[in-house]
Amino acid sequence: MLEKELETAIELAAKAGVSILEFYALEIVAEEKLGVDNFSEPVTIADKTASKIIVKGLAEAFPEDGILSEEEDDLIEIRTSRNRVWMIDPIDGTWGFIKKDGDFGVQIGLTIGSEVVLGIVFLPAQNALYYAVKNEGAFLIENGEKPKRLQVSGKTNFTEMNLASSRNHRSPRMFRIIEDFGFKQEIQRGSVGLKVGLVTEQICDLYIHLSPRTKFWDTCAPQIILEESGGRMTDLYGFPINYNLSDVQNHNGVLASNGVSHDAAVVNLKPLLNEFGRLRVKAANKI
Repeated sequence: MLEKELETAIELAAKAGVSILEFYALEIVAEEKLGVDNFSEPVTIADKTASKIIVKGLAEAFPEDGILSEEEDDLIEIRTSRNRVWMIDPIDGTWGFIKKDGDFGVQIGLTIGSEVVLGIVFLPAQNALYYAVKNEGAFLIENGEKPKRLQVSGKTNFTEMNLASSRNHRSPRMFRIIEDFGFKQEIQRGSVGLKVGLVTEQICDLYIHLSPRTKFWDTCAPQIILEESGGRMTDLYGFPINYNLSDVQNHNGVLASNGVSHDAAVVNLKPLLNEFGRLRVKAANKI
């Protein structure tokens, strides 16, 4: 199932990765862009070039599908009228790319209706590929070696868990969460896909993203990889992410876990979110 889709996504991610690394070896010049949430974000020629490679390839291979890419105009009426939609972040972790710390990845996900059914996260600097198809498991290929099946941890005690958190978009409130949960260790990295990958490899057990500014292209591909590894991804309140909306912003943050600890994490977060003055934003513009 979805063999052609997976093969095409992996091929295009690899092609985009080659182009990204070519720019990575040069002096990187970043521009500022205004995102869909009216916040300023960095963008480079590498982001735009990688996006063109992926979007063009997907449009040629699957002309009936909708496409949403961070670096292209969102044709909302067309996208929301299609049952299958590709969601692309050509460089997830642009700050990591600019800083040349290696924390960036190419993300390509496929949704059918409101759910993700396929995802790949390719980390060019590490030559690591995470991929998953719904009901077929999740895998990691490093340096072209044999695929390794991914399986999250079974930990339920927060004091024995490692937390993955953002390196470049860190909220001061994260200190309060770490104190309350009593995590064993915090590991700060860039890129949503990379941090979710840490959970799938049992390096971390939980990933909490407080910011309301991630978008569908940030979470789409990592979500199916996490779920096929036995984990869960929801908003901070435990509600599913619905990808069939015209508004692509994850207003309620992101909680990714090893699955067995997810409900307890939601319960623990609730009073903290109240303390922070965070109220859940109800989904709008459902198509």
